Amino acid sequence: METKFNIENTQSQMRRGILEFCILSVIRRGEAYPSDIVEEMREAKLQVLEGTLYPLLTRLKNAGLLTYRWVESSSGPPRKYFSLTESGIEFYRKLEGTWDELANAVNTLKDKQESLPPLTDNQ
Repeated sequence: METKFNIENTQSQMRRGILEFCILSVIRRGEAYPSDIVEEMREAKLQVLEGTLYPLLTRLKNAGLLTYRWVESSSGPPRKYFSLTESGIEFYRKLEGTWDELANAVNTLKDKQESLPPLTDNQ
């Protein structure tokens, strides 16, 4: 029996797997407001909804990786700006090392030039 894979599901899982690392990559450069994180991710062609982002930020804060401060806004309610804690910086550095290893390994496999064997009727 042939199994059909849903490409959108696989793509979504791949993106979800690196979402935390990408969010921390934005925050590591300095304090970040959630809508600015969403916008920067969008510009990088990685879609993240605020409904996905806020629970993730809360989970990272509760794990001690992020902290935040409230900043008064002249055009509405105060804004919460997130930044990495010392633990968050250490966590990010470990993720960055893991990402570099994974990206290098995947690129090595993906870029090999040997051709695949031809498919036969039995495959």
